[in-house]
Amino acid sequence: MNFRTEINISKAKNVIDYKSKLLLLGSCFSDNIGERFLYYKFNALVNPFGVIFNPISIEKLVYRSLHDIFFTKKDFVFYNDKWQSLDLHSTFSAISLDEAISSANNALEQTKEYLTTASHCMITLGTAWVYRLIKTDNIVANCHKIPQTEFENELLSVTAIQESLHRILAEIKKVNPNVSIIFTISPVRHLKDGFVANNLSKSHLITATHAVLNERKEYYFPSYEIMLDDLRDYRFYKEDFLHPNDLAVSYIWNKFKASWLAENTNEIMKKVTSIQKRLAHKPFNPNTEKHQKFLEKLQLDIDNLEKQFHLSF
Repeated sequence: MNFRTEINISKAKNVIDYKSKLLLLGSCFSDNIGERFLYYKFNALVNPFGVIFNPISIEKLVYRSLHDIFFTKKDFVFYNDKWQSLDLHSTFSAISLDEAISSANNALEQTKEYLTTASHCMITLGTAWVYRLIKTDNIVANCHKIPQTEFENELLSVTAIQESLHRILAEIKKVNPNVSIIFTISPVRHLKDGFVANNLSKSHLITATHAVLNERKEYYFPSYEIMLDDLRDYRFYKEDFLHPNDLAVSYIWNKFKASWLAENTNEIMKKVTSIQKRLAHKPFNPNTEKHQKFLEKLQLDIDNLEKQFHLSF
């Protein structure tokens, strides 16, 4: 008797290997999967603008990147002793305006380079709930703890999300027609607006995404469904009961790996793991002859792996 409803995912056709170039955008679950790619030394750019939850804000940043619409002073507000952009994550906030602008524009240039050359682009949608700045009527990516009275909260309709995703795809495919775009819905629960509102939000994202995929030959990875219908237990959540814990993320990563990673990556990933573990090793006495030989062997293995597969440690 089987006491689980395990989700089986077929093998992707355009698989990822160490020659692939990956861009991951969207919610914090893009960070979770992206960290795995970076650990195993794949060529990946992960959330260059920080965590972005809603599709409209992702669309705006994709458009900005591809059309060289650089950030200027007017795109930042000074609040809590920092310059902050409502279109960016708080990691781009800075005491210096010049520093904030420079950092944001570097992210635009880096993202454009990946959007135009990536083999795979993964977009994780987090929520259909958005905040609109009242004085400009613009949807923002982050409120930066500015008083709630300056914003209106609204739920994006299925049609609005669908149209936004179509525009994202059109912009990317215009400059990079061969890229494989993978959509996924974040399994993170957004309960600030309540359980009903969270489920309504996720349902809008799911409906809109599948409507788009019915019209375009792109891809869907069921992160949300694995968490809700396969794992479906609080032992797979962090203490906040909102975010998947490391065990859950590893399980979903393994599902992704089985579906999307080429078979020839397994052996390379094992070698990378060996090096990563040795790099993390902290010797009791670093000055011993034994440890120096350990470091020499480690550097030799790194050099060989970098030369053979064009990795970078």
